[in-house]
Amino acid sequence: MTGGPLIVLVGPMGSGKSTVGGLLAERLGVPYRDTDADIVAAEGREIADLFVDEGEPYFRELERRAVAAAVAEHTGVLALGGGAVLDAGTRELLAGLPVAYLSMDVEEAVRRVGLGAARPLLAVNPRRQWRELMDARRHLYTEVARVVVTTDDRTPEEVAQAVLDALELKDV
Repeated sequence: MTGGPLIVLVGPMGSGKSTVGGLLAERLGVPYRDTDADIVAAEGREIADLFVDEGEPYFRELERRAVAAAVAEHTGVLALGGGAVLDAGTRELLAGLPVAYLSMDVEEAVRRVGLGAARPLLAVNPRRQWRELMDARRHLYTEVARVVVTTDDRTPEEVAQAVLDALELKDV
């Protein structure tokens, strides 16, 4: 493959995409990019604030554009926001790319992120809402992924190595 990201990470909020992405980029000697960070930098506001102030449709359009730009421009490790796979055009852009889905169960999500603060989609009943989000998204993550890596009870370093192994990439 010429051009495009070396690795794309997808998965639910709190699955470790940012942490693992940074580790992978470091190990492979390539740049790391996070589309959520791109949106925050461009808008000058946190994602939670964008949801509250502008609404989810507005945010999803920003996300769609950020993913398209990153897929076109970035050649290192790329992490996508948890809901990026909801957009059919984004899923089409990911077809054929080395996408790793970082999966986790609800208990791991509770342990990692507490399913609360700064998670606008989980504001009311976090456990139930997380399960509903995953029921709606799991098949989309699986659809775009070349590999699925479970993050439950693994350190970020172990997850990063599992991604490298699953995608048959070597540290440089």
